[in-house]
Amino acid sequence: MNTRELIEKREHEILSPYAARADESRGRKVAEEPCDIRTDYQRDRDRIIHSKSFRRLMHKTQVFIAPEEDHYRTRLTHTIEVSQIARTIARGAGLNEDLTEAIAMGHDLGHTPFGHQGEFVLDRIYSKGFRHNEQSLRVVDVLESSSERRGMNLTEEVRDGILNHTGPTLPMTVEGQVVKISDRIAYINHDIDDAISSGIITTEDLPQESIRILGRTHKERIDTLVRDMISNTYGQPEARLSEEKYRIMNDLRRFMFKNVYNDPRVKCIEEIEDIDNIIGGLFDYYMVHPEGLPSYLKVLEDEYDREDLVKDYIAGMTDRYAFHAYRKL
Repeated sequence: MNTRELIEKREHEILSPYAARADESRGRKVAEEPCDIRTDYQRDRDRIIHSKSFRRLMHKTQVFIAPEEDHYRTRLTHTIEVSQIARTIARGAGLNEDLTEAIAMGHDLGHTPFGHQGEFVLDRIYSKGFRHNEQSLRVVDVLESSSERRGMNLTEEVRDGILNHTGPTLPMTVEGQVVKISDRIAYINHDIDDAISSGIITTEDLPQESIRILGRTHKERIDTLVRDMISNTYGQPEARLSEEKYRIMNDLRRFMFKNVYNDPRVKCIEEIEDIDNIIGGLFDYYMVHPEGLPSYLKVLEDEYDREDLVKDYIAGMTDRYAFHAYRKL
């Protein structure tokens, strides 16, 4: 019995009956020989972490655009925080940590430069509409190709978790559902932390019921929500928070939209106009000059519309690459 088989055997012995087990995966679009060391979910996680798209998350905005301070979250640190929260919940609830980690690491690969403002602009100018979760799936299915395969050829469970980490559809696995809620736990709380650090809000500005029930500090709020998730997901066919904690978390989310995400100190009018000009200008340019697209996209010209490939190129850019490309052109 090799290492992979020992891991798969252990999954059957210790995981919840509702957990996904690697040897029961729905498989990949193109069948592959199994690895003798890693399970399929572990291989998926490794493919994501070693991808160029994952590395680019380091220079993509989370909330604060081009901050002068070094300690604000980026899309990469957000991804790592989501993964850690989700893995802790999965471990406590007897779920598959490897599947959970793979989904978490891949969930934001399709995010645009300049955070959600960049997504809004692409959604407006790309005729088919833009959603970062759909683009994340396109990254792993098509854009991150190699000489050996089209895309990453991930398992169906990981692909489903990436696609449905946001939006109305519930992921097919409990692990995917854990990531979906962990994403919200992570971004609400680390965005509060960054907003307090920046001086936009203070702890006293937060809804008093949220402080009383979830805790006063970043650490306390996450600990409360993680413990609640574990206790309400353990032995259950769906991942969930208690009704009280879910309501309080969403109250905090509404508070953040009202007092932080739409605050002019986070995204001043000039910055928003700059983002519109940069993404819109690049889009218009490459629609007229497709010869400027990189070779990995040019090879797809027979399969996809030019507009699709231009959208792919711009969505994959980091903040600074988009800025310098716009200046150069």
